[in-house]
Amino acid sequence: MAELFVDTSGFYAVADASDRHHEAASSVFVERGSLGDLVTTDHVFVETWLLLRGRLGRNAAVRYWDAMMAGAVKVYGVLSRDVVRAREILGEWPDQELSLVDCTSFALMERAGIDQALACDRHFRIYRYGEHRKRSFEIVP
Repeated sequence: MAELFVDTSGFYAVADASDRHHEAASSVFVERGSLGDLVTTDHVFVETWLLLRGRLGRNAAVRYWDAMMAGAVKVYGVLSRDVVRAREILGEWPDQELSLVDCTSFALMERAGIDQALACDRHFRIYRYGEHRKRSFEIVP
């Protein structure tokens, strides 16, 4: 099975039982995690920790960090060429409020050939890439 990229919104949905996507995201996370094909970026790792700490508290953020260190998800480092591509992506989508982390995620996914994402962020559904922007990510759940 192909790698499944986990966005901050996916991690948050798994962590927050009151999130409307919690059940579906948790199911996907457990199923795909048992296969060992969950991946993310170092940028998403930090963004998620900050979000969890801010919304759910320090203990939730520490549990997340510990799970990540235990190997629940493979963390790819964003390269300088991904940052360059991310800036191009931002310029190509002036009508969207893409974050730096969204753009670096898209750049790394393009480079690594990852086309599936656990994401609740609408930008993952909107974004198109490749020749004539004909390709899109498969979003789960």
